[in-house]
Amino acid sequence: MEIELQEISDFLKSILPFDSLPQVIIESLIKSITIRYIRRDTAFNEEYKTPSRLYLIRKGAVSLFSEEKKLVGKLGEGDICTAFCHLEEEVKFTIKVEEDTLVYTLGCRTISHILQDYPEQLAFLQKTSSRRLKQSITEIQGTNNLTPSLMKTPISDIMHHPVISAEKSISIRDAATIMLEQNVSSLIIMDKKNVVGILTDKDITRRCIANDVPTSTAVEQIMTSNIISAPATSSAFEVMMTMTRKRIRHLPIIDDKKLTGIISVTDFLRLEGRNSVYITNAISKAESIEVIQELCQVIPQLQLQSVQMSATADHIGKIITAISTAVTRRLIELAEEKLGPPPVPYAWLAAGSHARREQSSHSDQDNAIIISDKMTPLDDQWFAALAKFVCDGLNQCGYIYCPGDVMATNPKWRQPEKKWSDYFTNWIKTPSPKALMYSSIFFDLRSIYGDKQLLANVRTKMLKLTPKNDLFLAHLSFNALKLAPPLGFFRDFVLIHDGKHNDTLDLKHNGIAPIVDLARIYALAEGVSEVNTIERLKKVRGSRSLSKEGADDLLDSLEFISTLRMQHQAQQISTGFPADNFMAPAEISKLERSHLRDTFKVIQTLQSYIEMRYKIG
Repeated sequence: MEIELQEISDFLKSILPFDSLPQVIIESLIKSITIRYIRRDTAFNEEYKTPSRLYLIRKGAVSLFSEEKKLVGKLGEGDICTAFCHLEEEVKFTIKVEEDTLVYTLGCRTISHILQDYPEQLAFLQKTSSRRLKQSITEIQGTNNLTPSLMKTPISDIMHHPVISAEKSISIRDAATIMLEQNVSSLIIMDKKNVVGILTDKDITRRCIANDVPTSTAVEQIMTSNIISAPATSSAFEVMMTMTRKRIRHLPIIDDKKLTGIISVTDFLRLEGRNSVYITNAISKAESIEVIQELCQVIPQLQLQSVQMSATADHIGKIITAISTAVTRRLIELAEEKLGPPPVPYAWLAAGSHARREQSSHSDQDNAIIISDKMTPLDDQWFAALAKFVCDGLNQCGYIYCPGDVMATNPKWRQPEKKWSDYFTNWIKTPSPKALMYSSIFFDLRSIYGDKQLLANVRTKMLKLTPKNDLFLAHLSFNALKLAPPLGFFRDFVLIHDGKHNDTLDLKHNGIAPIVDLARIYALAEGVSEVNTIERLKKVRGSRSLSKEGADDLLDSLEFISTLRMQHQAQQISTGFPADNFMAPAEISKLERSHLRDTFKVIQTLQSYIEMRYKIG
C-alpha cells in the first residue's frame, strides 16, 4: 500500500466505528474517499451536499450552524460529520471552517453498500451524534462487563514506542514535516539530551499559522516549555488523572531522567472507552447543558464499575471529582460564550468535597468566586449572571443546590480578593459560631477555572495566621468534635432512629467527616496548603500536631470507611436505588463490623487527644 493510502488506513483504524472493521473493508472505503483541503473561513461547496456525503476531519476544525445561524456543534481531528447524510431525517447545516482543514469525504450510499454486512458500524454512522450519545449512555448504564483496571496497568503497557523528538533549533517547517512523515500529532523538543518542551499540531496552528509566524522560525519559539511529565513507574490511572486535571492531551514519560515514551488521550480512549478521560473529553466538547446532563447520568455507573474493579475510595473520589470539574469548567466556558469575556480576572472556586477531590456520585454543589480587586460595582452584574448560569447548570446536571446557600449565586461568596482576605482574617481572629461553620467549608477551596493566583494570594496570607492562633484552632476543634463516632458503651454502634433511616450508621457525618475535620485542623496548625484529606495527613505525619502512628491509623480508617461507603452506594446503584450515606451494620460481615468499630475507636482516640491539646471544656 502506498504511503498516502497507508496514512488514511491508519487514520480510519484509529477512530470509531472503523477501528473494528477488517482490512479488506478499510481498503474498499479508501478507494471511495475524496480528499479535500479547505482553508480557514472558506465555505464548503454546495455541490458537496448532493449527493449526500459523510465528512471525516483529518486535521483542523470546523463549526456547524443551523439555518437560524446558531452554533450547533464543533468538530476537530478524528470527528465525523454525518449531518449531510440525511439517512434518518432532513437536517440542514452550514459548515464554517475555523482552521485550515484536511477532510476525507465518503458518499453515504457508498458507505451503506460497503458496510451492508456490518450493521453495527453502519448503524453508528447512520445516527446523529446526539442519538449515538443516548445509545452510548444506555450501554454504559446497562453494562455488567468490567473494563481493564487502570490502577493495575503499568503506563509502559500503553505508551508509544519509540518517541519522536527533535532539537529545539529546527524550524517549524521541518518539525511539521517530521510530524507528517511519522504520522504523529506531537514532537518532544530536546536540547541535546534534555527534554525542554513539546510541540503539538495545535501549537503550530495557533502559535504559528494564526499569528503569521514564519515557518522558518525555530520551534523553541512556539513550543510549550515547562512541560508536565510522569515517571515510568506510574500506573495508567495516575497518568490519566494528571492529564485530566491539567487538561493536557500529551504527557511525556521519563525513566531515570531519560525520555522513554509519550502518552496521548487517544491511548486511553483505545484502552478504556468508558473511563473518566472519555467522559471528561466528551464533556469538554459538549455544546449544551442538555448534552452535559446526559453525560452526567453515567457517573453512578462509573462509581459502580470502579468498585467492582476494586479501586480504592481515593481513586474513585478522584475519578468522580475529575468529571465534576470538567462539568463546571465547560459550563463556565458556555457562560462566557453567552456573556462575553469577563470584565476583570477571576477564579471559580470549588469548596468542600469537590475541592478535596473526595466526591461520590451523591454530591451537592459548593462554590464561590474570587474576583480581581480591579472590579467595579457594575462588574458584578456579569459575575452574577455567570454564577446563575453555572449553578443552575450544575443543578440541572445532578449537583443539587447547596442547602446552606454556599454558592457563587450568593453575593457574599462572590467577592474581590481583598474581601476574601478580610473574611479569613476575621474568621481566624474572631472565631464566632458562624465563622467556625464557614471555616469548615472555606478552608477547603480549590481554584478550578480562571486566575489561580487570586486564591493562592488569599491562602498564603491565611496560612501565616492559623499556625499562630491557638484560640482559633481550639474553637475550630470544639466545633469539629460535635461530630462524634457512633460508639456507645462496650463499643456497640449507636444507630440512627429517625424513622427514615432506622437502624443505620451515617458513614459520612459520623465516620468520614470527623477524619476530614481532624486533617483540616492539623493542616492549619502546621501551615499546610493541601486540601485533600489524604495529602494533608501525609504532610503532617510526624509533626507536632500528629504522630506517624496517628496519621497511619487515620489514613487506614479513612480508606476503610470510605470503601464501605462506596460499596454501600454501589449496591444501591446496582439495584436502582439512589445512593446515600446510611448503611445498616447488617449489610456487612461480622469481621467488617469489627474493623469498623476499630476505625471509630481510632477517631474517638484522636478526637480526645485534640480535645486535651486545646483544653476544650
